[in-house]
Amino acid sequence: QVQLVESGGGLVQPGGSLRLSCVVSGRSIDKYNLYWYRQAPGKQREWVAEISVSGTRNYADSVKGRFIITRDNTQNSVYLQMDSVEPEDTAVYYCKMSIWSGQGTQVTVSS
Repeated sequence: QVQLVESGGGLVQPGGSLRLSCVVSGRSIDKYNLYWYRQAPGKQREWVAEISVSGTRNYADSVKGRFIITRDNTQNSVYLQMDSVEPEDTAVYYCKMSIWSGQGTQVTVSS
């Protein structure tokens, strides 16, 4: 059974930083592209970032230059470093691998 568990969310002030983690169990991640998505209240889930098997990264325009996605195959994990956060980044953040997704971690940006 494949499970993805996100962590690292919380309350952060505008301009601050947060690092999200997603640990995958039940299958090795080394042959999969990995993704972060988010869903803000009242909005549809949107793609945030992705990292390929080879390490190529892509970002949504809204987070480009502020967020960094990384992966550690030895830890079977994917991370999202969030810097210079804005209130508009408030959402539940989900990691995704193929058909599997986690339960999400809440990020709230507020002063």
